Amino acid sequence: MTKLTHTDKKGKAKMVDVGNKPQQSRTAVARGFIRLQTDTIKLIKENDMKKGDVLTVAEVAGIQAAKQTSSLIPLCHQLQLTKVDVKTEVTDNGVEVIATVKCSGQTGVEMEALTATSVALLTIYDMCKAVDKEMVIEEVVLVEKQKN
Repeated sequence: MTKLTHTDKKGKAKMVDVGNKPQQSRTAVARGFIRLQTDTIKLIKENDMKKGDVLTVAEVAGIQAAKQTSSLIPLCHQLQLTKVDVKTEVTDNGVEVIATVKCSGQTGVEMEALTATSVALLTIYDMCKAVDKEMVIEEVVLVEKQKN
């Protein structure tokens, strides 16, 4: 079993020291899905939701969230992100969100990609909650991570 890196010898939480790690180009991609009713999907497609353009607002919210990850998750390092791309796609039964995050740094951007995806999905939920009481956010997963 692999030892947890965010705990000290006494089991207390700690921030990992990445100071000796090399600067590398790092990328992470996360995806998630929100299941919606057919009428809600139609309102989103026709940009007829009372709160506005659901997909654009969700994408911008995801970008903002990625940039705030270290403020939200206590042991995450503050990173200089070089790219955050959040894409939404309406499907027959909901909206898929895919977030790609890049940086040049000493630690990865997985948490930023997962945070971007999660907040984009939560934004969709918030913007649609008045018309859809059966929404389900599901399958938020990291699908790729790379370092060069």
